[in-house]
Amino acid sequence: MALGGASVVPEVTSSSVSDVKLSVLDLSPIPSDGDAGTALRNTIDLARETERLGYHRFWVAEHHNMPGIASSATAVLIGHVAQATEKIRVGSGGIMLPNHAPLIVAEQFGMLEAFHPGRIDLGIGRAPGTDQRTALAVRGSMAALNAENFPQQLAELMDYFDEDAARTVNAVPAVGNKPPFWLLGSSGFSAQLAGALGLPFAFAHHFSAQNTLPAVRLYRESFRPSATLQEPYLMLGAAVIAADTDERAQFLAGPSGLTFLSLRRGRPIPLPTPEEAAEYPYTDLDRQFLEERFGSNIIGSPETVRKGLDQLISDTGADEIMVTTMVHGQADRVHSYELVKALAR
Repeated sequence: MALGGASVVPEVTSSSVSDVKLSVLDLSPIPSDGDAGTALRNTIDLARETERLGYHRFWVAEHHNMPGIASSATAVLIGHVAQATEKIRVGSGGIMLPNHAPLIVAEQFGMLEAFHPGRIDLGIGRAPGTDQRTALAVRGSMAALNAENFPQQLAELMDYFDEDAARTVNAVPAVGNKPPFWLLGSSGFSAQLAGALGLPFAFAHHFSAQNTLPAVRLYRESFRPSATLQEPYLMLGAAVIAADTDERAQFLAGPSGLTFLSLRRGRPIPLPTPEEAAEYPYTDLDRQFLEERFGSNIIGSPETVRKGLDQLISDTGADEIMVTTMVHGQADRVHSYELVKALAR
């Protein structure tokens, strides 16, 4: 598959939060004083609340062997979210395709689309979504850990939805029930592939901010019009925590930082309370690492968040922002989404 060539790069027009669609990425965080059932019920509640607020789509992520994240069986969770809501688009952010046989993904998402026509998104990524040992357990062989054949896997998956494709095995009920495909990424590879295929692209700015502008540029330069899109469509994942004051937002952000610090040390934990995070004995190196890792996060009062989102949108010309908010308390999480959505009015 050739990845060269390009169409004319369109003029960037988005410049503020009022110019773009707002959506939600949820990881079903497991709180330190709760359990996976609590986390999954919170996800359903959040989907209903963000639908009420007018968010455009609600995606859930795929992670494995993470004691603080319950969204492992992504397709199952998508079905429950879609059943509990009425209008909001629901999808995967994303399905890590090397973890799955393309046939199974086609069957699952064909079924989801058949149950909820016109509301399902199939976001595809190529990262494992976990550590190498767990990836081996998921995939079943060392050979399957190689992501080099991702373009071929993607082509196979897309063929299962194609009525005219020649194949010996059919994915029922994929044909006739094809959801929109998205490519997800945190580097230039997926950006270039999404552009070459004429697919919408979702970039993980929230954990790869240093690659955002190069990947955005590469996506637009590589874009070729397709039956799916005539012009590039860019969505950015952004980590946002909004509260009534900057101080309150920074307090609520503590658990996310401590969780990531623990993961980096190989000891992942459930999402702690803000009080637990505030009391943790951080070293100077810990604080330096967290400042570097979370420097791109947008945390603060509504005015602070507006400035951060406006700057991100102005710099990238994003068509859509997918907000992910990792805070401990469900009420604080819902309130953050309320404050962010109010900025677009």
